[in-house]
Amino acid sequence: MTQDPASMLATYTLTLSCPNRPGIVAAIATTLFEADGNITEAQQFDDVETGLFFMRVVFSCRADAERTEWLRARLDAVAARFRISWTLHDRAQRRRVLLMVSKFDHCLVDLLYRWRIGELPMTPTAIVANHPRDTYAHIDMGDIPFHYLPVAQDTKAAQEERLWSLVQQTNSELVVLARYMQVLSDSLSARLSGQCINIHHSFLPGFKGARPYHQAHARGVKLIGATAHYVTADLDEGPIIEQDVERVSHFDTPDDLVRKGRDIERRVLARAVRYHLDDRVILNGHKTVVFGD
Repeated sequence: MTQDPASMLATYTLTLSCPNRPGIVAAIATTLFEADGNITEAQQFDDVETGLFFMRVVFSCRADAERTEWLRARLDAVAARFRISWTLHDRAQRRRVLLMVSKFDHCLVDLLYRWRIGELPMTPTAIVANHPRDTYAHIDMGDIPFHYLPVAQDTKAAQEERLWSLVQQTNSELVVLARYMQVLSDSLSARLSGQCINIHHSFLPGFKGARPYHQAHARGVKLIGATAHYVTADLDEGPIIEQDVERVSHFDTPDDLVRKGRDIERRVLARAVRYHLDDRVILNGHKTVVFGD
């Protein structure tokens, strides 16, 4: 029996950034052509302010180790020529994701639901919480390992070392703070640079820190929002991935804003995680380039 040629194909996502100059797209397209690759998606962005070029390409080619090794060697050569930073991801390999949560669990529940229905192509490696397991008795965590890592002022450093060890032991490639209401230290933030997404319950850069809905209510805002961003040492100032808003009025109490905010937080975090998993986000200094779908 002959094998279906389609079953022998692998699909990859190539992302890159570099100083802009003529010939980049041609060099990448030629490399993929020589690898017998078939491009199915291609998006690019020329940042005229910074002079940087960004590109995301989805393509398929024969799935064999020799061809992949050859392709990586060719991409390295092109990268050296154009000073390119690049990543190549086999789309059949799901990213390993560690989820973190505090008392409010609506974002965690939403992510688990979207994962189960196939909307988020990931493998949850662990759920880490600073509250005991019985706090989440109503949540179906399935076989995902649960870790209770309480935080106190005098044990924070030790707790973060345990957390970092868990990230390494589970080979987690992304950490998601699904309303994890603890500030990560500068050291841990640096180690997780570009690999940790937080959902902040306000439309940054406004109303940073704690109780942003109460801050917004005190200012009489007419719009509330949520922001998903990469974690950095600067509190709530990491590169923004996704945001959304909803109109409110003087009739709304702080509790109303919290209730409405939960819906915004869920969808904003889910979109940000999906964009990251699908290699649609490329860091651009303190900002991001997001290739939407």
